[in-house]
Amino acid sequence: MISSNRPLSPHLQVYRPQITSTLSILHRLTGVALALGTLLLTYWLIAAASGPEAFADAQGLIGSILGRLVLFGWTFALFFHLCNGIRHLAWDAGYGFEIETTTRSGWVVVGASVVLTLVCWVAGYVAMAGA
Repeated sequence: MISSNRPLSPHLQVYRPQITSTLSILHRLTGVALALGTLLLTYWLIAAASGPEAFADAQGLIGSILGRLVLFGWTFALFFHLCNGIRHLAWDAGYGFEIETTTRSGWVVVGASVVLTLVCWVAGYVAMAGA
């Protein structure tokens, strides 16, 4: 038997990234980000239950520039994971497998995630300004 140095299956280096593969990877990454963000939420809730001093420290961390950037990223991850999960539910039902449809629905997921994230943050700032 002659052995070959070729890979047994196609590798990432062989294919040009497509919207479907990119969103699949991003879906997994946002799932991890949501799990890590939940740890931050848990810290904030425990600090709130621990008393005013601990809560002030947690608010200081979360209210900092870095904290707000993390929260913004977590918000995007939440909306992306939600929208892409709905897309996957449609696939599970047998809809949207045509190449044109998967590409279009992928861009809809990206756009909806950005819009929902911005609407959430703008609504938050408007609510805080009115308080």
